[in-house]
Amino acid sequence: MKILAIETASSACSAALLIDDDIKVEFELAPRMHTQLILPMVTSLLATAGLKLQHIDAIAFSRGPGAFTGLRIAAGITQGLAFSADLPVIPISTLAAMAQSAYQQYDEHSIAVALDARIAEVYWGQYQLDSEQKMRLIGQELVCAPNQTPLLTRKSGAIGSGWAEYDIEMTSRHATQLSRIEPDINPSAEFIALLAVDDFKQQRWLDAAQAEPIYLRDNVALTIKERQQNA
Repeated sequence: MKILAIETASSACSAALLIDDDIKVEFELAPRMHTQLILPMVTSLLATAGLKLQHIDAIAFSRGPGAFTGLRIAAGITQGLAFSADLPVIPISTLAAMAQSAYQQYDEHSIAVALDARIAEVYWGQYQLDSEQKMRLIGQELVCAPNQTPLLTRKSGAIGSGWAEYDIEMTSRHATQLSRIEPDINPSAEFIALLAVDDFKQQRWLDAAQAEPIYLRDNVALTIKERQQNA
């Protein structure tokens, strides 16, 4: 099993290559440099493994939610590579990958992810560890104001930039259920690849043309006032 993974949904940029139980990652925190970095990262990983793109079984990508431009880059690069080598694609939630990372780093079994979505909102998702040591979504991912995030029903770790950007609103709303706050965790292609394994085994993949981002927000380019006027 050989899965190439791409992640550009935040200020971090990364690519990963999973070959059976081994995974190699290239990661760089480089805002606005994604288009310059991501293809060289992919090329480097393939070269180090002695592989060509045609040897890969599938390409996984961070489908969002996240930064609008970053999501378009990941989807576009994934489509281009997949079309060129006739490969299937596997979209993976950015928030789920972050939750998986938090479990690996801190052994937190319940995670509340909040990414800063700008214009006074966060991308939100709650995750719980399952019997296969994978973080699974509880409820649904959504975009909302910090003081409207669903109340936590169990002790949870809190990760993502939303916990720093809206510190007072978020911590006052969830204080009694927070076991720790780690706002500096960024999504990484390593965990995109790891979460794609089950989908690959179950043949839950898509054609290259279906590699599209999930924004959660319908009017991604509008201001708060414009969105309210269109509501």
